[in-house]
Amino acid sequence: MSRVLVGDLGGTNTRLAIVSTDDGPRRWVAREDFRSRDHASLEELVRAFLSRTELQVSKATFGIAGPVVAGRASITNLPWVIDTVRLGTACGLPLVTLVNDVQALAHALLVLGADDLHTLNPGEPVRGGAMAVIAPGTGLGEAFVIWDGRRYQACASEGGHADFAPRDSLQIELLAYLRSRFDHVSYERVCAGPGIPNIYGYLKEHGAASEPRWLAEQLQAAGDPTPVIVTAALQEAAPALCRMALEMFVSILGAEAGNLALKVLATGGIYLGGGIPRRILPVLAGERFVAAFQRKGRLAQLLEHVPVHVILNPDAGLIGAAVYGLDERS
Repeated sequence: MSRVLVGDLGGTNTRLAIVSTDDGPRRWVAREDFRSRDHASLEELVRAFLSRTELQVSKATFGIAGPVVAGRASITNLPWVIDTVRLGTACGLPLVTLVNDVQALAHALLVLGADDLHTLNPGEPVRGGAMAVIAPGTGLGEAFVIWDGRRYQACASEGGHADFAPRDSLQIELLAYLRSRFDHVSYERVCAGPGIPNIYGYLKEHGAASEPRWLAEQLQAAGDPTPVIVTAALQEAAPALCRMALEMFVSILGAEAGNLALKVLATGGIYLGGGIPRRILPVLAGERFVAAFQRKGRLAQLLEHVPVHVILNPDAGLIGAAVYGLDERS
């Protein structure tokens, strides 16, 4: 038996665990979760975690919320720079591997079960067809897996930073509003956690609806306005501004998920990961998301057959890192 240290590193949370070849990727030998911004570096977290477990590991695999190049990575929404050589030396790890966090999540698709998913569109999955993940959270991650004739291979992507493409007059005005504030308006600007306040701010400034005083007070007091807007939008008597912002967010997310499905021909299915889809499931389950996903002109019929699932398991990213770490070829 060998043990592997695995991690799911995000701008908000970092999850560390130890898995073994005997128990497989879904059972933790040890596990601890951290708030990322409360710590200066990954080295600090790993040393603390390993000292408490007192277990020997043969290697480590970390899913990183950002691009990985030549064994180095900077987390997109966190001031950490991670280097495999430095991390291995500082923490006594024989071998360290970094992969993009959504690429790690894509590995989890191979072991997730029906209980881990909520289906938005059952579709007709093609055996051996590509599958893709789109994960709105602190940022917008994308990845996909392709069949090479013998096994699935997970591939990283930074598609969330591609240019935002509006689909109607309201979204065209949203793009103009954001262009006055940002040098580059990507899908991540409108289709991740920080994108919800961006949409809300646009709707408010353009007089789409009035803002209740109680809501204004909550937003002013909040360090992060996103949970306030989402919580209000999900209420039975939701303020119109919050409801409209979340509906526009869901429509944009559906459109970009459809874009991803077309780009990698994801006939095996599209999977929504990250924390936000689980939180807004009642809105995703309505008609708005699937309609935007399938509205692709001459290829709409193709997308009608593409399955779409929400990943319900909050540990899916960590499970994916474990799948990768336990693979003898990784």
